[in-house]
Amino acid sequence: MNFTKKDALKALVLGFFIPILMLMVIKNLDLNLPINKYWLIVIFPLLVVVGLFISFKIAQLWRPFVFQFGKFFVVGLSNTFLDLGVLNFLIYLTNVTHGVYFAVFKAISFACAVTNSFLWNKYWTFQKQGSFTLFFLVVLGSTILNVGWASYMVDVIGVPDGISPKLWDNIAALSSVVLVLTWNFLGMKYIVFKKKPTSTP
Repeated sequence: MNFTKKDALKALVLGFFIPILMLMVIKNLDLNLPINKYWLIVIFPLLVVVGLFISFKIAQLWRPFVFQFGKFFVVGLSNTFLDLGVLNFLIYLTNVTHGVYFAVFKAISFACAVTNSFLWNKYWTFQKQGSFTLFFLVVLGSTILNVGWASYMVDVIGVPDGISPKLWDNIAALSSVVLVLTWNFLGMKYIVFKKKPTSTP
């Protein structure tokens, strides 16, 4: 287990990619930040690399899986903001914030995030050949959790007083992140990309 230049480069790529997607969310929600929003493109990649390096050091001192989870977390951040970025882009284009179309938008954005997840986790986080069928089953479970919970919050619970529909859509999308992140990490590590038992002669 080593923290290589390739790890740093991949973390930089994802760290650059994430704030660009953040800008779509900021645009759709018309958020005012205390700093120039374009500074995120400079600051965030450095934070991602430093965070990943810290996870590597913790892994050396404690448990090796921490570095792997650090990679998974960075990929998970990119998935989250790809999901939110595409969702907010579709809402921005159509001004639709609820109903069947919201569920369709959420499914499209989540499908983009899932594709991103499979490629990065296969070639970087776990670096193993994985069954796409098993990956599909794990993702199907997380899709039901993700889209189902977000749609429940938007269409059943409804928008609370004092919160804009667009902001509530994003709260709904984010609220399932911890559950889905845990589900996906365990599913990817122990089902999709699990270690094959070594055969003894």
